[in-house]
Amino acid sequence: MLMLLDILKALLEVAGLALLGQGLLYLLAGARREQNVVYQGLGVVTRPIFRVARLITPSMVLDRHLGLVAFLLVAVTWFFVLVQKQSVCIQGALGQPSCAALGAEYGRRCAAGQGPACEVLRRNGLMPEAAPAVNPIEAVEPQMNASGRK
Repeated sequence: MLMLLDILKALLEVAGLALLGQGLLYLLAGARREQNVVYQGLGVVTRPIFRVARLITPSMVLDRHLGLVAFLLVAVTWFFVLVQKQSVCIQGALGQPSCAALGAEYGRRCAAGQGPACEVLRRNGLMPEAAPAVNPIEAVEPQMNASGRK
């Protein structure tokens, strides 16, 4: 599940950047944008997003507004994928390389005395049950390094 969310997040990021690039070329190239090779290449990437945006919008939405609708669709979907990924990480995957930054953040919060962060680390097996004297950041980092993260 975590790998699927990472792949989907990466695809959405590529699509969002392609939409931004195409929008920038739309502004810079003007009426001659259709002859621009880069604009056409970005169009190949963004065409499926525009089709989905056209399907979900009412017919009264003008075609010139579809770029904004498509970008907002990608941005909102990316946000929901990010929230879902965070949820999966907290529920038991903090030791995975994909969740390393979130695990380190929970380690810092636990070291600052936030009890719920320590509980999340304990639930994920990244901190011993009865070890208040152990620095949580030191408890999280070696396990992440063992999994391939530096």
